[in-house]
Amino acid sequence: MANPIDLKKQDQINNQETSQIAIVIVPYLEQGHLNPLLNLSRLISSYKFPVFFLGTSTSNRHAKFRLCGWDILDFPTIQFHDLVPGSSSFVPTSVRENIGSFFTSILLLRDPIREFLQEISSRYRRTVVINDSGMSWVVQDAVSMPNTECYCFHTISVFTALSFACETTKKPLPSPVADIISELPPRENTFDSETIEYLKLQRESRNFYSVGLHNSCKEIEGIFIDLLEEQRENKQYAIGPLNPVEIGISISKKESHACFSWLDKQDPNSVIYVSFGSTTTLSNEQVNELALGLEQSGQKFIWVLREADKKGGDNIEKGFNCPLTKGYEERIKEKGCGFIEKKWAPQLEILGHVSIGGFMSHCGWNSCIESISMGVPIAAWPIHSDQPRNTVLIMKVLKIGIVVRDWEKRDELVSAVRIENAVRNLMGSTEGEEMRRRVAELSGAVSKSVMNGSSRKDMDSFVAHITR
Repeated sequence: MANPIDLKKQDQINNQETSQIAIVIVPYLEQGHLNPLLNLSRLISSYKFPVFFLGTSTSNRHAKFRLCGWDILDFPTIQFHDLVPGSSSFVPTSVRENIGSFFTSILLLRDPIREFLQEISSRYRRTVVINDSGMSWVVQDAVSMPNTECYCFHTISVFTALSFACETTKKPLPSPVADIISELPPRENTFDSETIEYLKLQRESRNFYSVGLHNSCKEIEGIFIDLLEEQRENKQYAIGPLNPVEIGISISKKESHACFSWLDKQDPNSVIYVSFGSTTTLSNEQVNELALGLEQSGQKFIWVLREADKKGGDNIEKGFNCPLTKGYEERIKEKGCGFIEKKWAPQLEILGHVSIGGFMSHCGWNSCIESISMGVPIAAWPIHSDQPRNTVLIMKVLKIGIVVRDWEKRDELVSAVRIENAVRNLMGSTEGEEMRRRVAELSGAVSKSVMNGSSRKDMDSFVAHITR
């Protein structure tokens, strides 16, 4: 069950007309999903709505600790609520056998979410639930409650969402979009069997949505947004990027992350940032190939080298027992050519630093859109899930990146030589410079979209829809 709601406090905070409407945010419980939905909470809170952000105590702590680009204290209408898993009575035995313990623990949130929504709906004229697409099954009871409606938020790119949708609907797509999507790897090559079963359960629970929300904008994915509306036959709002597009680095952030002192000493566009997200741990052999490739490239780098988050675990500040070859870190430090961070790092602020000229990334959508927002081209190293599809978007459609790890050779070690050549190409070639120019233009268009363009208009339209 959720912790008690401080409704008296909330009533004191909200006395505008919009306080008659409560917004309940239900994120999927991994960092790549927590982050955009917390950013969405900030955006919705700016319209003076009371916002309730639901999660476990661990996921809520992670969301707040890893916040980038803004201060949670500046948005007092956002309240976090810790959910405790309920009984397993709602989860069929056949489902539990196929999806494993982590996914089962998420499904056990259906009871406490239902109880929370019942309490909230008794206090407000309307309750608006915005849930991650990966949480559709646990919010399904909301549609039977009075004055309660649900909207689905997608944390993947619209391009990837379109590719999944057309696989389901079998509706044709126009060329050349159809040609690009036909070449994408099948889901079975990018997701493990448990994840596929879990996603199938969510997809089957999604027939009550009339609207979709996306962390993207028409300047990046306009044609795909239009095509997705045709595939799903409902409205799709592109309201991103949800991360701040103009950021500064606070004194406290600089004091707590030594990387900024190092970055301040580097030339503009001279450093490549290397990070593979919160769900990837490279093998020891691959780590050392990457280390050697970065060193041999002669390019300065900042490398976030850490273990993946444990599913459902709480290793938020845990360091990494780094498997680098003996003497490597000392040599890099002596040369002054690199900075290795073994704990979580504030990625958005790093990408926004003037010295960053490239990003070697797993191509999770958060990383892609943050890189685009900050005007940084990408060296793509897809690992799993939607990442191979995002790589195609970055490479073939937007043309703001190169490939380091070829998906067709995903079972092979990426050699130091290949890494070295990729870094030199992105950071030191005419081709890389053209990508930097292109992504800088895209970044400017995206910023305008958020300030007073298509994204702002879509967000205003969505707010008008829920306050009708």
